Amino acid sequence: MDNMKAAVLKAPHQPLSIEDAPTPSMGRGDALVRVAACGVCSTDLHFVHGTPTYKKPPLILGHEISGIVEEVGDEAATVRKGERVLVPPIIYCGRCRNCREGRDNVCENMLMVGSYVDGGFAEYISVPAHVLIKLPDSIPLHEGAIISDAVSTAFHAVKQRGEVRPGEWAAVFGCGGVGINVVQIAAASGASVIAVDVDERKLELARRLGAVEALDGRDPELAKKIRSLTGGGVDVAFEVVGRPAVMDGAFESVKVGGRMVVVGYSMENWNFRVGRLMFRELKLIGSFGCRSTDYSPLLRMFEKGRLRLNEIVTEKLRLEEINEALKRLEEGRVVGRQVVII
Repeated sequence: MDNMKAAVLKAPHQPLSIEDAPTPSMGRGDALVRVAACGVCSTDLHFVHGTPTYKKPPLILGHEISGIVEEVGDEAATVRKGERVLVPPIIYCGRCRNCREGRDNVCENMLMVGSYVDGGFAEYISVPAHVLIKLPDSIPLHEGAIISDAVSTAFHAVKQRGEVRPGEWAAVFGCGGVGINVVQIAAASGASVIAVDVDERKLELARRLGAVEALDGRDPELAKKIRSLTGGGVDVAFEVVGRPAVMDGAFESVKVGGRMVVVGYSMENWNFRVGRLMFRELKLIGSFGCRSTDYSPLLRMFEKGRLRLNEIVTEKLRLEEINEALKRLEEGRVVGRQVVII
């Protein structure tokens, strides 16, 4: 296995190059994973458009990965050859203060797959064995790839940060690859979910996945309408876009004593009314990725049939079609998630 096929970012603002690349080496505590599938995320598109990666190109992108363990190092005790696994997007150390406090998703020494190290748009990837998550046989490898990030990020936001409870109202602003999973996980957790987006196709998918209301995000009276529907505002609003204007709508939609969870990433400043935060006793909460301990309860939800993957994975493509997949994402033609089959 001297070489493998990979989609390589050679320089920003250029298509990924499909070429032979060296098969990654493996340390004593590592596992070599034969990639089965890798989801296509907007983060990959941002890197192509010039957002700096931590490791300078050439770099293999892709961070929503499923596969089969091909080899294990001498000190890799947590997985065995032939096991079906997910490769989480964050490689954590397990030793720093954040890891010791159960926040390995914000590890002080984190390495992000597809940015700090080569990612999953390739036939093989090598990672520390301790981060791998075993994938139940009942979950298809090709669809299961998106659990590693698009679904697990949503699970962490809903269950750990938003603490959604049965009978609550939840509003989800942005029903893209992550937001649509916030919708279905919140609905499966017993909440009445209001989905907000500007794309009717995404709103229709949100309805199929449990949203009781689906509203146009361009409505200038959106927050007022949500407060009217819910008798004063939602218990929790999730912002999954990363735009200050969308954050405004989410912030204005929350009831007295409610929560707002920011899941969408943005480099922009957001100005909000501090008096509203104080006087209404609101909670403003950030949410990043997921913890390693989140995967077990998330996978149980799938095994019990409470969550669906087949409606989320809407396109399956070959590695050679990765640039077309990125173009579709850029043009807003994607509903759900595209997955590259390796």
